[in-house]
Amino acid sequence: MIASSRLLERLREISMNKGSNLLLVMIALSVVALSISGCGRTESGKKVAASEKQGHAEDKHGADEKHEEKGQTEEKNLKLTAEERQAAGIEVVLIEEQTVSERIALTATIRANQDRIAHITPRVSGRITKVSGNLGDTVKGGQTLALIDSIELGEAHSTYLQVKSQHEVARADFDRAERLRKDEIIPEKDYLRARSEFEKARATFQAAADKLRLLGIVPASVNSASAVSVYPLTAPFLGTVIEKKAVLGELAKTDDSLFTVADLSTVWIEANLFEQDLAKVKVGAAAEVTVAAYPGEVFKGRLTYISSTLDKETRAVPARIEVRNPDGRLKPEMFATAAIETGGTAKGLLLPQEAVLLMEGQPTVFIEEHGGFEPRPIESVQSNGKQVLVKAGLKAGERVVIGGAYAIKARLLKSQLGAGHCH
Repeated sequence: MIASSRLLERLREISMNKGSNLLLVMIALSVVALSISGCGRTESGKKVAASEKQGHAEDKHGADEKHEEKGQTEEKNLKLTAEERQAAGIEVVLIEEQTVSERIALTATIRANQDRIAHITPRVSGRITKVSGNLGDTVKGGQTLALIDSIELGEAHSTYLQVKSQHEVARADFDRAERLRKDEIIPEKDYLRARSEFEKARATFQAAADKLRLLGIVPASVNSASAVSVYPLTAPFLGTVIEKKAVLGELAKTDDSLFTVADLSTVWIEANLFEQDLAKVKVGAAAEVTVAAYPGEVFKGRLTYISSTLDKETRAVPARIEVRNPDGRLKPEMFATAAIETGGTAKGLLLPQEAVLLMEGQPTVFIEEHGGFEPRPIESVQSNGKQVLVKAGLKAGERVVIGGAYAIKARLLKSQLGAGHCH
């Protein structure tokens, strides 16, 4: 195009010269003009063609995306025949809103009832000669858990036997002096001296007996004429041995906790109430507790304690639920979920626990639509072990699978794996 322009300029110069053939110059000018016009049209055509090509590419990309989305939807939609549905036991219901009790769901930890737990330590130092209590044993109040041979106890017992004998002699002398005084056989001073010795012996004997009691030995139970140095370590009440540190042959001290016994017929469920929930619950409110170890089971209890102080870091208040545990299935340190009733009611969507499955870590249900079953992630706020309250992900009027959900999940995963291998 640049060369054509130069040629045009040259022709104009020629036309200015005298003697030039005007007709030839005009023909040449026309040829050059047509050449320039053709070049312009060629470039414009190239631009239009490129634009059209880009538009076709974009249309194809959009179509591919729509096709991919459609393929993903079809991949997640599982279609079953009537016979397959019946064999899998699939049951579908139309979900509707229901009136439900408002609750506050909390994560919690099971603890032993701190009012019924005892750390058992010996009252005397000594060597452990026998261990009869073991971890997990159910023991009765007064049952011997271990025997300790103690020098201190032997000395106390020996002293008790000695002063007991002195007390008996002094008493016999006083009784004799009292009879003789009545008969006016002995003088008053002898009677007073015998009474004084008896009072002194009685006080010493009482002190020795009290020392045995402080060491955990009942003096009335001591029938041996020789000193006894064996100290029985006993359980204070009916409970379960949840900790044991007693080792045969080791030296036990008075500050050593050799056993821990807990009454687990009731347990504490400890949780934290957040500041915004404090006004919704009160002591005495009914509560339900569930644990992963027993799916589908609900343990009923009562809110028995709300702390008077707020943790400034967590902005939470410690709370406690007391639950009966007669069969001992609830173990200390288990994790639990507690639902505390607030006393209010609200509208909500309830589903059976069996309808909610975990898929990729997300609570999911199956919806019947598009001629098949599709997974739908949901958000649930609480569960009483049998029903789940759905907070988001579903709406009234949708058809939800409440029976056979596990079979649908297995078939869907199998079909997805098969499709992956085909690629």
